[in-house]
Amino acid sequence: MIATAVAFSSLVLAVHILAAVIGFGVLFAYPMLLSAAGRVDPGVIPWLLRTRQSIGRYLVNPGLLILLVAGIYLATDEHQWSHFYVQWGIAAVFVIGAVEGSLIIPRSGRLAAVAERDLAATGVAGGGQRVTAPWSPEYVAGFRRLSMLGGLIELVVVITVFLMAIHAG
Repeated sequence: MIATAVAFSSLVLAVHILAAVIGFGVLFAYPMLLSAAGRVDPGVIPWLLRTRQSIGRYLVNPGLLILLVAGIYLATDEHQWSHFYVQWGIAAVFVIGAVEGSLIIPRSGRLAAVAERDLAATGVAGGGQRVTAPWSPEYVAGFRRLSMLGGLIELVVVITVFLMAIHAG
């Protein structure tokens, strides 16, 4: 009976870790993807921003729910509710969910539309063109805000991982 409980707890821990890796790993790739695409083929920027929007909806946010449920189970099973890292983790889930759901997802879609408009106005399209698209001030400001929000989420994820690792050590 105890071995079964330990095995289940280990399974939940694995699910918890996988939800973090799968849900947040891609977030750290966005700056590089968008920067490289902007230099190599600006025509793919709208597609990347719409993909960012879809990944937020269908990967990051569901991953947060799985992470939260598994974390609640683990904190309860291991009687860890009084520890700071648990409180931080729950707050981090809500902060990330709020920023992702209410700011990043809708702004990614709006920014994709602005990028399409800018590309159409300048005649730059997809197809591997190696040009610099002259982005409008609206796009540049929107991209800067989106990047700052993404950086905030990345910072929260990194701090959370360190707090979890310190506790585990």
